[in-house]
Amino acid sequence: MRKFRVLSIVTAFLLLTAVLFTAVPVSAAGVRPRPFPDTIPLPNGFQPEGIVIGRGLSIYAGSLANGAIYQANLRTGEGDILVEGEEGLIAVGLGYDRRTNNLFVSGGVGGDARVYDAATGELLMSYQLTAPGNTFINDVIVTWHGAYFTDSYNAVMYRLPLTRNGRLPDPQDVEAIPLTGDFEFVPGGFNANGIASTFLGRYLIIVNSTTGTLYRVDADSGEALAIDLGGETLTNGDGLVLRGRTLYVVRNALNEVAVVKLNGRLTSGEVVDTISSDAFRFPTTADLLGRSLYVVNARFDVTPTPDTEYEIVRVSR
Repeated sequence: MRKFRVLSIVTAFLLLTAVLFTAVPVSAAGVRPRPFPDTIPLPNGFQPEGIVIGRGLSIYAGSLANGAIYQANLRTGEGDILVEGEEGLIAVGLGYDRRTNNLFVSGGVGGDARVYDAATGELLMSYQLTAPGNTFINDVIVTWHGAYFTDSYNAVMYRLPLTRNGRLPDPQDVEAIPLTGDFEFVPGGFNANGIASTFLGRYLIIVNSTTGTLYRVDADSGEALAIDLGGETLTNGDGLVLRGRTLYVVRNALNEVAVVKLNGRLTSGEVVDTISSDAFRFPTTADLLGRSLYVVNARFDVTPTPDTEYEIVRVSR
């Protein structure tokens, strides 16, 4: 009798295990989770350039046309305007501070930077990094110590120093840090573009779009060291995303994303893969969530109209 009871218990356990491991995951309501959409439409005529992922499943895109900011949900693909556009404003690169839920925006030829509350769209602070005109404040990355902005027309980067809890500085505290060392500035070219940061923020990585060179840049001094890619260059390099020692380089006009494996000191690397997709239409910037790479199509190869369609696309990394 005892033997039969033991066998019955073992049999029941095996059956239950089989059911658990073969069951399809469902929600509490018994409905399968909807997969994340591969395309997130942006408003017609929006003219996006920069994107960044914020808290939860929020993604933000900025408009070159009027500085508007669009917020969408990565799960549903639906969204709305968070910050209304204004004539004369430009939104290029976007950066995000998880400590404060603040959204940092590069102002392009305006030479400015703006900081918004990512939940409400309220303008928290505006900074004049440099005089408008001969400048293009392009991309931005937020670290524990500051928000760093590239200038594609000048061999300099700008820093907004941040406190440990992310408190914003006064406008007079803007710092201009010259790019020195190996940094090669091409007069009349489009130079420093995308920017990324190591986890602790000691070093930044910047790409020069004209020469295709990657640089490891000291975040405090601006001294740049050319990263040895074994003879490879990444011309048309635009937005950068760094995760661990893997760097994703969006190459806009080439409709691809180069995947670079860096060494521990960020002094050398190897292009180990190239991500391409029929959905890429002159991509400029990217961000990561899990195994998905989100890329925005700026469509610089067409003349923008109020009816031009734009989108963010999702590909596997």
